[in-house]
Amino acid sequence: GLKFEGKSAFGHKIVTDASKADGGDEAGFKPSELMLYSLAGCTGIDIVRILEKQNQQVTSVEVELVAHQPTEYPKPFDSIEVRYVVKGKGLDSQKVARAIELSEHKYCTVGLTIQRETPLKSSYIVVNE
Repeated sequence: GLKFEGKSAFGHKIVTDASKADGGDEAGFKPSELMLYSLAGCTGIDIVRILEKQNQQVTSVEVELVAHQPTEYPKPFDSIEVRYVVKGKGLDSQKVARAIELSEHKYCTVGLTIQRETPLKSSYIVVNE
């Protein structure tokens, strides 16, 4: 069928597949979902690392993505909205904004690659618990 299994450098496995409408079994992630997940994971890791170096007490970072694409082929993403929800104790919103900026424009390889072709628009919320 259309199911593929990949193995990471660390030995983890991941499965991709297509929708039933496209001839798959829906037995794994759609490859385009993984690209978005990679963006969320990459930038999330950066933000946590940067804020920890700034002695910010982060308890969680949620990265929500909405990708827009045409309904007809070819269907590259037209734009991607990224929304960050950063939770912690005594967080400085300016430091959170700076961490996001550094991730998006300097450190996140996935985001930097995507931005070559697709505009990313981001927003954030800081929640002090």
